[in-house]
Amino acid sequence: MINFYSENDFELKDVSGFENWIKRVIASEGKKTGEISFIFCDDDYLLEINRKYLDHDTFTDIISFDTSVGNILNGDIFISTQRVRENAGEYNVAFEEELQRVVIHGVLHLCGYKDKSKDEEQLMRRKEEEKMEMFHVEQ
Repeated sequence: MINFYSENDFELKDVSGFENWIKRVIASEGKKTGEISFIFCDDDYLLEINRKYLDHDTFTDIISFDTSVGNILNGDIFISTQRVRENAGEYNVAFEEELQRVVIHGVLHLCGYKDKSKDEEQLMRRKEEEKMEMFHVEQ
C-alpha cells in the first residue's frame, strides 16, 4: 500500500498515476510493495527530522526511513516541497519533473541503492533517469 500525506498545503495531483508508477518501478527492481508512506512537508519540518534522527543541521529535499523486510519494501519518505520547488528552479526543470525525480529517488533508496560515494551517486542518477521514463508508460 502506498500512502500520500501532507504536513503543509501541498496536494499531490494524479495520485493514482504516481501510485501505479511507483509499483511498476518496485516490480522492475524485483521487489514487492509493502507499506510506503510519502509525507510532503516544508523545509522547517524536514530540517527538524534531519536534526533529530540524522544529526544533520542542513536543509534537504528528501529523507527516507527504510523498514523493508527482505524483498518487501516498507518505509517513510519525507519530501520538502519547498526544497523541490527551489531545486526545480535551480536545475531549470518543471516542479512536477523534479518532484517525480525526488519521489523515485526515495523509492530507489528503499530498493537498496545508495548515493554516498561518487560511483553510488552515478548509479543512482542512471536509475532515476531509467525510472523517470517509466512514469507515463502504461503496462
